[in-house]
Amino acid sequence: MKLEWIQHLIVLPVLLPLLCGALLILVNESRHQFKFFVNLTSVLLQLALAIVLIRLTDNGDWMDGIGVYLAANWSAPFGIALVADRLAAMMLLLTAILATAALLYSMMRWSRIGVHFHTLFQFLLMGINGAFLTHDLFNLFVFFEVMLAASYGLVLHGYNTARIRAGMQYIAINLAASLLFLIGVALIYASTGTLNMADLAARIPQVDANDLVFLKIGIAVLAIAFLVKSAMWPLGFWLPTTYSAASPPVAAMLVLMTKVGAYVILRLWLLIFSPDAGAVAGYGYDALLWGGMATIVFGAAGMLASEGLGRMAGYGAIVSSGTLLAVIGYGQASLVTAGLYYLLGSTMAMAAFVLLIELVERIRSPGANMLALTMEAFAIEEKPEETAGVGIPGALAFLGLAFAGCALIIAGLPPLSGFVAKFGLFHALLHPDASNILISSTTWALMTLIVLSGLAAIISLMRFGVRTFWASGAIASPRLHLSEVLPISALLLLCVILTVQAGPVFAYLERTSNDLHKPSQYIDRVISEPAVPNASVSGGRP
Repeated sequence: MKLEWIQHLIVLPVLLPLLCGALLILVNESRHQFKFFVNLTSVLLQLALAIVLIRLTDNGDWMDGIGVYLAANWSAPFGIALVADRLAAMMLLLTAILATAALLYSMMRWSRIGVHFHTLFQFLLMGINGAFLTHDLFNLFVFFEVMLAASYGLVLHGYNTARIRAGMQYIAINLAASLLFLIGVALIYASTGTLNMADLAARIPQVDANDLVFLKIGIAVLAIAFLVKSAMWPLGFWLPTTYSAASPPVAAMLVLMTKVGAYVILRLWLLIFSPDAGAVAGYGYDALLWGGMATIVFGAAGMLASEGLGRMAGYGAIVSSGTLLAVIGYGQASLVTAGLYYLLGSTMAMAAFVLLIELVERIRSPGANMLALTMEAFAIEEKPEETAGVGIPGALAFLGLAFAGCALIIAGLPPLSGFVAKFGLFHALLHPDASNILISSTTWALMTLIVLSGLAAIISLMRFGVRTFWASGAIASPRLHLSEVLPISALLLLCVILTVQAGPVFAYLERTSNDLHKPSQYIDRVISEPAVPNASVSGGRP
């Protein structure tokens, strides 16, 4: 299957939400059902595209499993290149899954309470998809700004005092990060003369000593911008407040946006700081490792100190992000495989959790005295009035089971995907890729932190669960819409499937990790992609 038109599939995840978002601007807000249908159709098409790209990258349809799209038919590094490989296709699929869940959840309420929700949602997807596909640092900046600009409006969507306060903080921090991003890109271009990632990786070994200083400064400044988005300690202080204030469907997409920063770090570091990078080989890995470990500590402490589910979810996302950053900084291919599996399971579970928060809050009494509730849980009634059990309404059963499922995955307890992911991480840490490498104290420290963060999650979530589902006494069963139940159930079901099909998933992720650790193959594939001869493209190369 070697047809030229297949290359155009790579650009569709960017063009489709762009055109759909532009179309939805022209539609009056009173036509909500039509706008929702168009939005959902676009998201489902993006889901189908992601599945097709996974098959194309994994079935040998493209050389080395890498598809390259040359915008305006200009060869790299002079033109803009979009690149689809196994990692990018996997992240596109994860994006489409979370977008479908968030959109379905918003159908009955959240998409109706403000203007331009559907347009902003599509532009957000355009920015996220573009960030996963682009192979140029400046265009990465452009897609980041599209993503952030849309997220500003969505964070403030359905505004109230808390949401406006959190939104202003979120906007200010990300504007500062964008400025650092631009400064870092400028320093990198000044020292190397290119912004194409493959060309940058090829040129770095030949950079002279004087320019190397500016290159390292530029990379460090650029990394700070990414680490703000990844919520590395101490740069992630904004995240819990934003998570707890945002509407549930927006918070679910914020879970994914936190992983965009980790994706870029993974992509860039394994490509341009590989063992073939000369004087900068391995640059920054220790900072990522120790910064990730500090982030795990910060997130775990935050979960223990939090009473509200929104802030717990925020600190749980910080723990997840810290684990991924530490995995990248550790610099081991088999650990990256387990880390990618952890990324998939933790992202879907956390997205289901933030969607669940609003439903759980419906059964809680806002003025309840927590101390009284806890004491009531341990009170003994000598003469119970009823000897027969009391039936649990279906809505309460769903909330309890969904909460338990999310808690098991987030804490990494068996038998779900969180446990499989942590088991894979520990197995990789205890079995280094090179048999002659001894297990260091850093390895034990990382494993200890992962275990303790899981313990912190168990304690905090169990404490909340007992107070809500057990110690609250008689509670009224809330009304739940199918559009609210379905996306949470689907995300948890996917986590179950991820557990049952762990073998094939790990095999795919192992191939993904092996590709990432072969930068020369990636560089040659992008740089050698020829322009289409005699192509009649307006503005293209003659």
